[in-house]
Amino acid sequence: MLPRPSPAILPAAILPVAMLVVAVAACRPPASDGYVQRIDMAQQARGPRVEMTSPATDDAVWADSREPGRIVFGQPGHRPLLSIACTGSGENVFVEVTRYAQTDPRAQGMMALVGNGHVVRLKIDAADSGRGWLWRGRYQAIDPRLDALTGARRLELTIPGAGTLVLQGSPRPGALIEACRRIATPVRNRGAQEHPPPM
Repeated sequence: MLPRPSPAILPAAILPVAMLVVAVAACRPPASDGYVQRIDMAQQARGPRVEMTSPATDDAVWADSREPGRIVFGQPGHRPLLSIACTGSGENVFVEVTRYAQTDPRAQGMMALVGNGHVVRLKIDAADSGRGWLWRGRYQAIDPRLDALTGARRLELTIPGAGTLVLQGSPRPGALIEACRRIATPVRNRGAQEHPPPM
């Protein structure tokens, strides 16, 4: 039978192995850090960021903006949830709708408008506001689908990933869009007069 090692020798033999285990462990980041990084990367790979809840709009109101031809919708004293603006001039007059919900760069989606006797869908894309990417769509002022915004009754505006925004009934959106259309109408009429249809 082989002689059993002396107890005094055991700590000296185990010490190098223990030191090696400690050194290897010290080289690894905490497990939680690694999990956080992997989860974050997985979320980015899944697609556009999503608002988990739709904002409450019971106390939200429409108000004039400091910029002419623009109105905003939101809680008094807070950042707006939505804005509608009349932009452009001449033949290029647009109604611009901005949903102030953060999204991913160059994301594309569809905005659904349900209410005022209308159910319509409009394309909407991510736009760089200088401080982040938001949802923004520009539409010809004469686009009949915008009629959904001109009624004075409640309207639901939904963008996948940005939730549903319940817009309280107000005459302000309709007044702005109609004013924007009047700017574009003289241009169309003038073009018809300059190029009358053949007899």
